[in-house]
Amino acid sequence: MKSLDPVTLAVLNGRLVQIADEMDATLYRSAFNPIIAEAHDACHGLYHAETGATLVQGTSGLPIFVGAMAFAVKAVIDKVKRDGDLVAGDTYLFNDPYDGGTHLNDVRLVRPLMRGGKVFAWLASVGHWLDVGGNVPGNFNAKATESFQEGFRIPPVKLIRGGVLQQDIVDILAANTRVPQSNWGDLNGQLNALDLGERRLRALLDDYGDDTISAALAILSARAEALMRANIAALPDGTYSYDDFLDNDGVTDKPLRIALDLTIAGDRMTLDFSRSAPPCDGPLNIARSTTVACCYVALKHLFVDVPANAGCLAPIEFVIPDSTLLAVSAPRPVGGYTETILRVIDVIFGAFAKAAPERAQGSPFATINALSLAGWREHGRRWVMFCFFGGGLGGNPESDGLNHSNNPISTATIPPVEILEALYPVMFTQWALRPDSGGPGRHRGGLGAVYEIEALADGGAEVFLLGERGKYPPFGVNGGKAAALNRFVYETDSGEATPPLTTKVTDIKIRRGQKVRLETPGGGGFGDPATRDPARVERDVRFGYVSREAARRDYHVVLRDDGSLDADATAKARAAI
Repeated sequence: MKSLDPVTLAVLNGRLVQIADEMDATLYRSAFNPIIAEAHDACHGLYHAETGATLVQGTSGLPIFVGAMAFAVKAVIDKVKRDGDLVAGDTYLFNDPYDGGTHLNDVRLVRPLMRGGKVFAWLASVGHWLDVGGNVPGNFNAKATESFQEGFRIPPVKLIRGGVLQQDIVDILAANTRVPQSNWGDLNGQLNALDLGERRLRALLDDYGDDTISAALAILSARAEALMRANIAALPDGTYSYDDFLDNDGVTDKPLRIALDLTIAGDRMTLDFSRSAPPCDGPLNIARSTTVACCYVALKHLFVDVPANAGCLAPIEFVIPDSTLLAVSAPRPVGGYTETILRVIDVIFGAFAKAAPERAQGSPFATINALSLAGWREHGRRWVMFCFFGGGLGGNPESDGLNHSNNPISTATIPPVEILEALYPVMFTQWALRPDSGGPGRHRGGLGAVYEIEALADGGAEVFLLGERGKYPPFGVNGGKAAALNRFVYETDSGEATPPLTTKVTDIKIRRGQKVRLETPGGGGFGDPATRDPARVERDVRFGYVSREAARRDYHVVLRDDGSLDADATAKARAAI
């Protein structure tokens, strides 16, 4: 391997990451769909010419996509080997969730960068399209029992052949969605991002030479592996187990176990999910590649100094039997994959808390609450509003969890209320922090939120929700307590109602002027709540984060009528525990 001095390596790493960052920015600025343009539900990266392994990822794209895209690129590589017809200017499109995808809304484009007639690397783009057909607008069909009910499924096909767009494929895509203009805009944004990435990478190769860039990529991957091994070796050997549950699969009201046995042996780690629930009837299944991808995300949260490329997975062994819901194949439904991968990340956090309690953190709120409202505009056009929502992150060794944040699967942002109200016939009548939703602890979990949405269209709106944490709350660690449960309410002519399956909703319609309300979980607490600084509890009450009743019940902190801290009464209350 060619050697490079540290300064040159740092410069090249910066240039490579900048390419992916510019690709991200190009799509965000040109996408029609607010889930990409505002929420940044997309990502871009560079991938190994022969294996598809991740070489470089952007800093603003969704990490879960980066992990899954290595499998997606490998699927294209395998197709090229079978077909033998790859030429410069080809671009593949697909959304197959069982072959390197996640769910059907996440549409991937993969393009080779050719140098001297050979593939130097692959560039890839993925973005969440607003609607891809299926039984439910927005495609989060909580009652789906097979993927055909979730949308159209596309294996890797050539969208562009030798630089020529295949219009027949575009026509098929447009005919199988409720919002063809939105998808057309997103597709062009992704193509423009690939065009820019290709130009930037060619310029970098011309500046430094192909051999130098190849050497830099190999060194960066080797360094990631070395750092990951060092992090693992610093942990005590042993097997650490953690179990958590999904509320139900949307079809049958029975919990689904997600179980992990994490084994550390020297500088290697094994993640064994064999005890997890079998494949389920509803859409809470995921493919093996998706499970590996979310493990990658969890490990990056735990070992933050490790560069984000395939090298960090080299010391990790995955045991994910196809007898579990974490390694399914077609046509098992997978539309609710976001909820399952969050629980996989949770059990990794939970097991890690036993191995290194001093570095543990409470569970995040761990549900995206995929909410879709849909209907018809006055002039006969379909509208589909899909959005995900925030909650609290877990308390950690250094601080309280963040209020109203996003989940650890992503760096996405929650779309602004002004954008959603401008695009769709809805009005948010509440968008606020949810008191007492964070798990009590020495470091409190962050607060969840309350979102209340009123339908403004004359025809009202159909309502669909696929969420979680309605029965099993985000857990605390090191004596910290659980956060509040997720709650969904919708108005009917006879008053407010909640779903029979708690966090899964289909076949509900609200009239104009009626509302739906999400009350999202906070994060789990860290440490014994009775050791929290009473002054901080007083502040929480003053800010409305914690009620006076919860301050007394959970923290044993007594406040006077004017809200000030009664230090003597607090000391007595804590002494009496």
